[in-house]
Amino acid sequence: MFTVLTRQPCEQTGFKALSRTSAIIALVVLLVSIVVLVAITLVQIHQKEVLAPGLKYGIVLDAGSSRTTIYVYQWPAKKENNTGVVGQTFRCNVRGSGISSYGNNPQDVSKAFEDCMQKVKEQIPAHLHGSTRIYLGATAGMRLLRSQNETAANEVLASIQNYFKSQPFDFRGAQIISGQEEGVYGWITANYLMGNFLEKNLWHMWVHPHGVETTGALDLGGASTQISFAVEEKAGLNTSSIMQVSLYGYVYTLYTHSFQCYGRNEAEKKFLAVLLQNSVTKTNLINPCYPQGYTTTFTMSHLFDSLCTLDLKPASYNPSDNITFKGTGDPSLCRQKVAPYFTLKLAMPRRLSSFSPPLRPPCYTPFWAFAGFYYTASALNLSGSFSLDTFNSSTWNFCSQNWSQLPLLLPRFEEVYARSYCFSAHYIYHLLVNGYKFTKDTWPQVHFKKEVGNSSIAWSLGYMLNLTNQIPAGSPLIRLPMQPPVFAGILAFFAVAALLCLAFLVYLCAVPRIQKPSQHSFDYAVDSE
Repeated sequence: MFTVLTRQPCEQTGFKALSRTSAIIALVVLLVSIVVLVAITLVQIHQKEVLAPGLKYGIVLDAGSSRTTIYVYQWPAKKENNTGVVGQTFRCNVRGSGISSYGNNPQDVSKAFEDCMQKVKEQIPAHLHGSTRIYLGATAGMRLLRSQNETAANEVLASIQNYFKSQPFDFRGAQIISGQEEGVYGWITANYLMGNFLEKNLWHMWVHPHGVETTGALDLGGASTQISFAVEEKAGLNTSSIMQVSLYGYVYTLYTHSFQCYGRNEAEKKFLAVLLQNSVTKTNLINPCYPQGYTTTFTMSHLFDSLCTLDLKPASYNPSDNITFKGTGDPSLCRQKVAPYFTLKLAMPRRLSSFSPPLRPPCYTPFWAFAGFYYTASALNLSGSFSLDTFNSSTWNFCSQNWSQLPLLLPRFEEVYARSYCFSAHYIYHLLVNGYKFTKDTWPQVHFKKEVGNSSIAWSLGYMLNLTNQIPAGSPLIRLPMQPPVFAGILAFFAVAALLCLAFLVYLCAVPRIQKPSQHSFDYAVDSE
């Protein structure tokens, strides 16, 4: 018996459309794979020509009111979230005083840099000199000079510009930074060194620390002082004291305030000017903050050729007149005499603000106190965190010493600093307690520090970190040959993709074309029964 099976017409239209679409997709993937393979191969072949250096360098000159310090920083060419991971590799103190002291002879300012710059050239590979950027940031000393004599300030900066244009580095200009910028950069430095921006996880990858709070920053220079700390909201705050910075993919809102003329050196000039103002003689003026047995003489111009003491200048002012001060080493009287700076009783020039901080530091925020804060505490044989009582007792002990005893107490004795440490200690007390309102309970939150590891705590590191946001990182393609496992993996992936696509296209071409059967075509099956 035969069973007849009828074969139905094949649905050829859907099959052809599917084959055509698959072929197009496969062809596109094949072409893309070939292009990528060629590009990667070319990079591999020419890697010696296109590879960027593994390290980048930057140089910052911190041109303060009393001296200039040169810092060399380096960081990997590969950046983390658009910011370089920067470390200090070298530091050099420029000889002489700050650049603002060259207002009368700006042509001489560049001569002071020579010794340090020769050493800097040795720290950076010669073939990277041309790509290494160098910046000069001038602070309160130059801010004062610009306010007093803008022409002189511009001539000093122009002299510096001419000098560095002759150097092999990529000089990016000499500028006078604002007090706010100085405060923000100091805050960045403190938190960067504390590890509050980046840390390495178990896989040795840089990540943002989870739940880490930032620290505040207290900077005491020669002509100004700054306070900076993070705030959560802008509401109710003086917007002129609020700034935002972006680092490692995060945005921080900061309160920062700078007090011009409240740096240690300018504050002491005002202090001596007031002592003169309250005296009937110009000789043997009693200074309770100078050590007993110490006597020194200044000219009138030393005290009054500054905007900070302009309104204290006596009517009988003669710049060449001498004034002699005799130390009595009286800590109680010294503290009493310094107090008016922070009770707003001391007149200030109209162009300069009196001390009136608009925001009190939060009680729970730790602070790092550096620069003049640290050096004064160190003279008292203190560092790190300690109680207010400890600070006071150490201050009293130091201020009671005779001048002849100080060389034995100080590891590095320099007259210009040694004679003033007692004044500085009482000044810091009033600045923190009466100025910033730190109490006996919150004083231990202040940590007096100079450096972390090999890196100095200074605004210059924060400046460099901020500037690396604008220094391009290397191209990802350029880094491929430096990572053989990654390179091999990518190469293998696209090679396999290309082969599969090619095989699929060959398959489609090899499949025989199926003819459309007629209505009368039959298949026969034979039933064995």
